[in-house]
Amino acid sequence: MTAPDIRLIAVDMDGTLLRPDGSIPDALWPLLERLHERGIAFAPASGRQLATLQAMFAKVDAELDYIAENGAYVVRGEVEVSSDAVDPVVVDAVITRVRDLVSAGTLRAGLVVCGKRSAYIEDSNPDFLAEVEKYYAKLEQTSDLLAVDDQVLKLAIFDFDGGEAHAAPAFADFRSSHQVVVSGAHWVDIMNTTVDKGVALRRLQDALGVTAAQTAAFGDYLNDLQLLQAADWSYAMADAHPDVVAVARYRAPSNADAGVVTAIEELLGLD
Repeated sequence: MTAPDIRLIAVDMDGTLLRPDGSIPDALWPLLERLHERGIAFAPASGRQLATLQAMFAKVDAELDYIAENGAYVVRGEVEVSSDAVDPVVVDAVITRVRDLVSAGTLRAGLVVCGKRSAYIEDSNPDFLAEVEKYYAKLEQTSDLLAVDDQVLKLAIFDFDGGEAHAAPAFADFRSSHQVVVSGAHWVDIMNTTVDKGVALRRLQDALGVTAAQTAAFGDYLNDLQLLQAADWSYAMADAHPDVVAVARYRAPSNADAGVVTAIEELLGLD
């Protein structure tokens, strides 16, 4: 069978590309070289900040595209494709709500204010810091998040007891004007309604002159749904959320088995 004319591959990170220990599969590096030789763009698509993604792929010689902050920030190499900042009034409201809920003992959580220049926290809980430092290469601790002067792309709440069961319902009223997205077992992201990985992928497709039929996408969790819907060649990982499986057209092996690499090689006839 003739391999499809794929020109762009967008890949979620946690639970999808990354192995369970958080590392990038060794087999990805030579694959990226082959994709570059074929003129196929590769875009990590993550809730992580841009600086973190760039650091993770620093050893790659070829220019990559990045969908960061769940799609709120899209960059080709060093050139911004799009960004979508949250209204400062909403930023302040989320900060205040988290403070109040934590103070009342209703929520065991910490907040990351995700700006263009850096991410910001005011909680010094060591367990919270250990989680945050996994995802934010540029991180500043401040005594007052309300005083942060940056364009805020996303507000990320880390809920120790589970984001879907606790933090998401606690911010349900924000859904009338903003997205409240469960992006992991413990993470809930608040963003503009115009932000998701699918919108970001379409903007990247426009910038590259690529169609959905020329795009492959891989994901495993709820914040990947729109990403998969923007690509004709959509893959759910073996352990994906049932809603993701329902949307995807194809399945990929587990991230523990470097499933993204395997599926790309099979799709392009590289194995």
